[in-house]
Amino acid sequence: MPRPVKCRRVSFLPEVKYYKPAGVPMREVEEVCLSIEEVEAIRLKDLEGLEQEQSAKMMNISRPTFHRILNSAHYKVAEALFSGKAIRIGGGNFEIPPCHFKCINGHEWDVIFEMDKNELPQVCPTCQAADIRCAHPFTGRACVKPGHRCCQPGQGAQALENK
Repeated sequence: MPRPVKCRRVSFLPEVKYYKPAGVPMREVEEVCLSIEEVEAIRLKDLEGLEQEQSAKMMNISRPTFHRILNSAHYKVAEALFSGKAIRIGGGNFEIPPCHFKCINGHEWDVIFEMDKNELPQVCPTCQAADIRCAHPFTGRACVKPGHRCCQPGQGAQALENK
């Protein structure tokens, strides 16, 4: 009996989950499905430029597992591009780490986000201070990357960094 698949840690959920070749009617298009962890592997390695060892650590998996996920993702993207197939993103076996918040008075807490609901805390739950910052779950530094699930336009770390 095979071992159960370990959940892969994902810190980014794409907003766009479907890509289709232009000029091909939906009824005629074939699909390739990329899992959320495959998209995360591409993001970490190809977009962020991290080494496989770093990327694997961030996803809480071994380097060989990361390599297999990345190869699978690259193959699927290449298949879609060169065969005129659509790309659907979704599914997989992943977990979303909580975002760590700190207030100006030194209180710290974690917020677990639901996939469909990215509401940021507005005040510290301990002292009600409005000056709070999101710390990236892997580095502990303020999260300032656009599109990260804890940084919505006009809120979160981006707005607070500019104060």
